[in-house]
Amino acid sequence: MDEVLIRADIAALLGRRRRDCNKGDNGKGLLLAGSEGFYGAAVMAAASCLRAGIGTLKVLCPGGALEAFYALPEAMVYPVGLNWAAADMTLIKERLAEADCLAIGPGLGREECLPQIVHLVLKTGKPAVVDADALNALSRLDDDEKAALLHEKAVLTPHPGEMARLTGLSIDEIKADMAGVAAEYARRWRCTVLLKGARTAIAGPDGRLKWNETGNAGLAKGGSGDVLTGIILALLGQKLPPYGAACAGSYLLGASAEEALSLLQERVLMARDVIDAVEQTLTMLHEK
Repeated sequence: MDEVLIRADIAALLGRRRRDCNKGDNGKGLLLAGSEGFYGAAVMAAASCLRAGIGTLKVLCPGGALEAFYALPEAMVYPVGLNWAAADMTLIKERLAEADCLAIGPGLGREECLPQIVHLVLKTGKPAVVDADALNALSRLDDDEKAALLHEKAVLTPHPGEMARLTGLSIDEIKADMAGVAAEYARRWRCTVLLKGARTAIAGPDGRLKWNETGNAGLAKGGSGDVLTGIILALLGQKLPPYGAACAGSYLLGASAEEALSLLQERVLMARDVIDAVEQTLTMLHEK
């Protein structure tokens, strides 16, 4: 019988945020994202990560993305170079060493150097979300290389087209058996596989499998996957295990805004909200 995620599952995973927690308790996230023409993907992933409650977030992206992040001052942005081919590998390694959890892929592009950067991310052994163009870079590796590189703290978030490139299966074969394909490759690669679709199959390396049925056709547009990556990164930073973070992230993306907000509770508060609140409080004090 299919096991479908329900609100109670997600509430139990998230719990309530401790009143005495600090930013260090909620994770130091690192996002590697963006390329010429696709800087918005990096910004959307970063914004959703911050909104989902990460403690601190650093972003590595090409220098051209800096202006796109002006509207997101909560993120600490480090330009790696003009593009990923010219990336400062020392800087990347330093930021990887500092982070608690990682995400790579949104808007990353298709440069030849990207498999090397994906390799660096996964070799840390840290909790990591691999999405979008990072999955395409991963697909350039042979089966043995993928199996050696992936690990139990990794979360892959492919749609059927990306899964086809990763596995060599056809899109029709994947769509015909979403659960079976997700489970087989989660076992083979020893990681969590979140196979996106109208119903999303989430498989863990230990054989667990859940379906997420929240969402609607409105999510079938550019940017939804970037938001999912950011949410999962934030949940990994808050110490959810990879399989749990994938389940909660998928559910929250698909849930109505009101339900997602009520489940995330205090996590949705960003620094800019506090600034707005200070202004409102001062105005009320002056009115009194």
